[in-house]
Amino acid sequence: MALPRSNLEQQVATLDWEGLEAAIRSCQACPLACKRTQAVPGVGDRQAQWLFIGEGPGREEDRLGEPFVGPAGKLLDEMLFALGLARDKNVYIANAVKCRPPLNRTPHPEEIAACFPFLARQIALVAPKIIVALGKPAAFALLNQEIKIVQARGKSFSYQGIPVVVTYHPAYLLRNPADKRKAWEDLVRARQIWQQQV
Repeated sequence: MALPRSNLEQQVATLDWEGLEAAIRSCQACPLACKRTQAVPGVGDRQAQWLFIGEGPGREEDRLGEPFVGPAGKLLDEMLFALGLARDKNVYIANAVKCRPPLNRTPHPEEIAACFPFLARQIALVAPKIIVALGKPAAFALLNQEIKIVQARGKSFSYQGIPVVVTYHPAYLLRNPADKRKAWEDLVRARQIWQQQV
């Protein structure tokens, strides 16, 4: 099932960072807005060469207004460190949806579609050299198709000419630590692709 694209994309297509974040924080485009404490736009270096995209805010992210601040965020920070990166240096982190799904469930396709214009504008503003999709919802948002991580690993994808590497979400890796080695292989591959871009 493909994502339907919305008119919101035209409305946010020319926004600068401040305008975009204000639009994200005031968005009422889907039911997730009714249940959030706050929207979570993203964090990091706005001129980064690396863009990491997760699925959506969890309880702590919803409370603090920053993506990946709980246990999955700690693991992501460790993954970044292993690559010689940090969330405030050459890395920008965003989510496919900007509001917390109830009980941290996986975002529904229509929620991803409603939020996609914001993600598209973030990508346009950052202009990264490489995008890492952390989990199925992120890959679905970027590639506009259903993705199985096991089958997508090692394959070449792109979003508007930017290479996309699909790997496991850190929350999944916390539940399935045996797959951390596979995720590291994906990140090493992403680093090789990035090195070819710079």
